Parts: sequence; structure tokens; C-alpha cells
Amino acid sequence: MQKWHVILKKADQKKIKMVLRSKKISLEAKKRAQILQDLDESDNRIPDSTTEVMRKRGVSQNTVIQTRKKYANEGLDGAVFRKKRQTPPVTPKVTGEVEAHIIACACSSPPEGFTRWSMQMIANKIVLNGVVESISDETVRLVLKKHNLSRT
Repeated sequence: MQKWHVILKKADQKKIKMVLRSKKISLEAKKRAQILQDLDESDNRIPDSTTEVMRKRGVSQNTVIQTRKKYANEGLDGAVFRKKRQTPPVTPKVTGEVEAHIIACACSSPPEGFTRWSMQMIANKIVLNGVVESISDETVRLVLKKHNLSRT
């Protein structure tokens, strides 16, 4: 006896068919959609057992159970697609304030003895001013490119 039953509505069946036909959807999502198709109990259909689905789709038992459980609790989108992350894994070093300091430094006159700023000189100046702990010259380049600025 299964605790979570998969009974696909007509709209869900259509959406699964669209997911399986699409070329822009990940293989993982397609595999979960196939699992749901195999577990479907609608129209008095006898669904495949967990073991049969595991063999047929080449996934673990846990994947089948979790897909079944997510469909029961969250619906089709929750079972097939991954949830978008609310916050990034690492907070960005370059904020608007840091960008402003980089731009101000790049627009100022270069140090004595130089005709223009290098990316490394701007990065060192930002660190010396205490704006950030560390920053690479590549990050400085990307900020200047984003704002369509050159070092001259």
C-alpha cells in the first residue's frame, strides 16, 4: 500500500507530455515527469510498482518515493521542477557602493608617473581605501565593462 497516490488530471497529463517533448527542459525534470507517468492511477489504470519504475527509469527507490510524495504535497510543478533559490550561495562582493568606488577611482587622475590606471592599480587602491577586503583585477574589469567605461 502506497501512502501517496499519483492521480494525474488531464491538464497535468498534457503538461507532462509537453515537458517530455521540450528540448529546453533538463533531463532530471523529464525523468521525474516519466516517473509520474508510470505511477499514474487515473482512469482505473494499474500503476507500475516502485521497483518496476526504478528498473524502467534507472533511478533509485528514494527518487521514486520523493517524486510521488512531492506530487501529493506540492503538485506537478513541485514534483517535476526544482525550486528556485531565494538567496545566492555566496553573497556578492561587489555591491553598488563598491561599484561606485571603482568607477570614481577609474575616472580620477592616475597616480604620478602613470598615464592611466591599470586594473590591478584600481583593485589595490580599492583595498587600500578599505572598501573591500580583497578584489581581483578581473572583477574591476567586469565592473568597468558593465558601465561601458575605459581606463583612459
